[in-house]
Amino acid sequence: MIRVKICGTTSWADAELAVEAGASMIGLNFYPKSPRYIASASAVEIVRQLPRRVQAVGVFVNESPERVRAIAQDLNLSAVQLHGDEMPEVVAQLAEFFPVIKAFQVRPGFPLEGLAKYRAAATFLLDGVAGGKRGGTGKSFDWKIAQRAARYGPIILAGGITPENVAEAIRVAQPFAIDVCSGVEAKPGKKDPAKVRALFEQVKALDKQIP
Repeated sequence: MIRVKICGTTSWADAELAVEAGASMIGLNFYPKSPRYIASASAVEIVRQLPRRVQAVGVFVNESPERVRAIAQDLNLSAVQLHGDEMPEVVAQLAEFFPVIKAFQVRPGFPLEGLAKYRAAATFLLDGVAGGKRGGTGKSFDWKIAQRAARYGPIILAGGITPENVAEAIRVAQPFAIDVCSGVEAKPGKKDPAKVRALFEQVKALDKQIP
């Protein structure tokens, strides 16, 4: 089954729900301005209970490499996701210690060739854009762009993915993984069990169709 990251997780109840449904990754948002922000003290309780097969990914926005590294090491995170305007040098610096997911918001005319500057990143996450928000926007973009971006590295598709469109998103983008946040929420920071289960039902059904 395609890898699924459930992001913006703020409680063990929601993390457990995602794990039982089939999530490969749990996203923990350490950006203080996000409505899905989680403090390190709360995040560690989630990370400690995750089964080995599930990766804990820390999400950061324009944070200093030193603080990212400190939090990631303290919590024993599996990977870090840089969702701001981080330069290639910062990605390379952190990639010496953790797999780095470098996120980009895809605007009209997004220069795919710019991904080549971030060779140190393990994967690229492509997200939609809405105002000045940093992720969790619920806005999608042309999924064919993600398919073309795969020439530069593995792609995680994000932005406006829901149980209703996840199958089409995967068919068109053919990503390495998908990242879902607002599409399975009851409200920011709180997952909707019915939506989470419906999403995974669609993903599993599609997986059976792929030879």
